[in-house]
Amino acid sequence: MVFETITLSIADGVATIALNRPDVMNALSRQMRAEMRVALGTAEAEARVIVLTGTGRAFCSGQDLQDAGSMADLDLERTLREEYEPLLRALMECAIPTIAAVNGAAAGAGANLALACDVVIACESASFIQAFTRIGLMPDAGGTYWLPRQVGFARAMGAMLFADKITARQAADWGMIWEAVPDADFSGHVAARAGALAHGPTVAYRGVKQALRAAYTNDLGAQLALEARLQGACGATSDFGEGVAAFLQKRAPRFTGC
Repeated sequence: MVFETITLSIADGVATIALNRPDVMNALSRQMRAEMRVALGTAEAEARVIVLTGTGRAFCSGQDLQDAGSMADLDLERTLREEYEPLLRALMECAIPTIAAVNGAAAGAGANLALACDVVIACESASFIQAFTRIGLMPDAGGTYWLPRQVGFARAMGAMLFADKITARQAADWGMIWEAVPDADFSGHVAARAGALAHGPTVAYRGVKQALRAAYTNDLGAQLALEARLQGACGATSDFGEGVAAFLQKRAPRFTGC
C-alpha cells in the first residue's frame, strides 16, 4: 500500500511509523487513522519493535477538526467508536513492543495516542496537553483510561480540567512517560532503545505486555495464574535456553525472538 499521510520503514527488526502531515502538525485525519492501522499490521508481522513518531516540529496535534469539511459533519461518537478505538486497540494489543518517540508537541488525541504505546520517550522540548476543554470537549482517545493510571487521580484531573501544558521533563518526573532526553541526543537514543528491544526476547516481551495490561483488572489469584501460564510459554522458547547459557558463560545473549 502506498501511504499518503504516514511513512513506514522497516530495518534491522525496527519498524518506524512516522505521522507525515507536518503542515498541520500531524493532525489526525480519517485517512491517517486508516493508514496507521494498515501500517501497524504490517509492522507487527515483519518487525520486532515499532517506533511511532512525527515529522516536522510536532508529534501530533490531535484530531483534525477540518477533516470532515464542517463541524456539522463531525460525528464524534462515531469517529471514536469506529476509527479511534480500533487504532488504539491495535497499539495496545500489539504483540511486539511499541515506542512513542515524541519529537514535539503532543496535544489532545495526539497525546493519548502516545500514551497508548508501551513506552514513551520524548525530547526535552516536547510537551503534552490534554487540550480538549479548550474547545468545549472532554478528553477521549483513551486519555481518561491511561492518564490516571500513570500519574494518579489528582494530576490527571488537573491536567484535564485546566488543559495546562506539561513539559517532557515534568511528564517524566510524574511517571507519565518513561524518559525525557536532550534534543541533541533524541534520535540516537530512540534508535538505541528500539535496537535493544529488536534484539531482545520477543516472547518474553509479549508476556510482560500481557501481564501488565491484565494487572489492572485481575485479582491476585488470576494474576498469579496468568504469570504461570505466560512464564511457561517463555520457558519453552529457544531464547530462554540461550539466556541461561549466556548467563553461565558470562557473555551477552544472542536472542532470536523465538
